[in-house]
Amino acid sequence: MRERDIDRGAMTTAAPMGPTSIRRRGRAERSIYGAILLGAVLIVAGLVAEQLVSLILVTMLTIIVSLPLSVSAERLAPLGVPRPLGALIGLVVGVAVVAGGLALLLPPLIDQAHRLITDAPHLLRTAELKLSTVTGDRPGHVAAQLQRDLTTFVRDPSQLLGPITTIGASVASVIGGVVIGIITAYYIAARPQPLTDGLLSLFSPQTRPQAAATLGRIRAAWLGWLRGLAASMTLVGVMLYVALGLIVGLPFALVFAVLSACAEVVPYLGALASGIPPVAYALTISPTRAVVVLVIYILVHQIEANIISPLVMARAVRLHPAAIAIGVVAVGEVFGLLGLIIAVPILSLLSILVDVLWIGRRQ
Repeated sequence: MRERDIDRGAMTTAAPMGPTSIRRRGRAERSIYGAILLGAVLIVAGLVAEQLVSLILVTMLTIIVSLPLSVSAERLAPLGVPRPLGALIGLVVGVAVVAGGLALLLPPLIDQAHRLITDAPHLLRTAELKLSTVTGDRPGHVAAQLQRDLTTFVRDPSQLLGPITTIGASVASVIGGVVIGIITAYYIAARPQPLTDGLLSLFSPQTRPQAAATLGRIRAAWLGWLRGLAASMTLVGVMLYVALGLIVGLPFALVFAVLSACAEVVPYLGALASGIPPVAYALTISPTRAVVVLVIYILVHQIEANIISPLVMARAVRLHPAAIAIGVVAVGEVFGLLGLIIAVPILSLLSILVDVLWIGRRQ
């Protein structure tokens, strides 16, 4: 009797499932396969996006470089100058200005940088002695070790072949990328209409006017950033060189001024980082000199932040200083060094897109 009951239970368990159960099981299997496929697609998309980030940033930087050339072509068009020729004139003028600035700055800059590197062991030794008088500890051996390393490299230059080869390859790659970027920027400025029309064709006819207006806002913001950046770099470099070199008499003032001017590309963080080397160097001379240099850096950057940024850059970019400070850190974490260079254009692009796609529609 028990064997019959067991056989009946087994038959009941092995009975075929109904149509509802089959559909449920099919949906569950499809959900599992769909989740696996979605995960695989997201992983592949993440890997592709990671590889394309540098390409996207370089493309964005090329477009930014093309904007002044485009402005030059537009300014010369009423005079009967063809657009390609106007863009070429803007490119030649820009290259001439950069080359002239380098011709004026490079010889004294190289001389001061060479003397600064030569005096590095002595400066470190002086800093260690001053620090030991304050803390009471025995001076370290950093300067002596640096002097030994420099002597070793001078006596056996073959040790530098590896690093020199790597640096040379990197420099050649950067120069090649800059040349290609400049040529591409010229062609974009000479014939922007096909690219603009192709981009606008992705939108419906009803939304194309709004898309064109958004592109105009982005262009104006990036041009304003370029004008503000050029003004900030010039103002900071000149003021620091005058204050440090002519007033305070700090050696290597040109090196520190150029370093600070270049660091203006990265808002706030660049100014903070560029002030550390001159203050540290002045500390090897005297604590009073270090305090004076620190005060000069604070005053110069306060003038830049309260005059250039509000009058030139903030009006075009329309970003709050706190948003820029936080955004620069976020952009640097996501996109790295290249992202830091164009952090403000990236933030202005995101701000305009949020305003158009989210805030504008809600209002």
